[in-house]
Amino acid sequence: MYEKLTLDMLTADSVSVRRQQYTVIGGIEYPVGNPHRTAYENNEIGRVAIESELPEAQRNAIMAVWGDTPTVDV
Repeated sequence: MYEKLTLDMLTADSVSVRRQQYTVIGGIEYPVGNPHRTAYENNEIGRVAIESELPEAQRNAIMAVWGDTPTVDV
């Protein structure tokens, strides 16, 4: 079993991350269970959460859009 992460609705102010578990049986990929979503805002709290909760590839993609400065007040 493995997990796929999808960045949905990535804007300068927020992102929704969808996590879904999958398994492969007979060469066919099947989702396992329901997807889980987590929303992050482009503020100091959201940036810290992204650093600790997401793999490097997803962090880099988000930060490329968000830039160096938070845009949402806490």
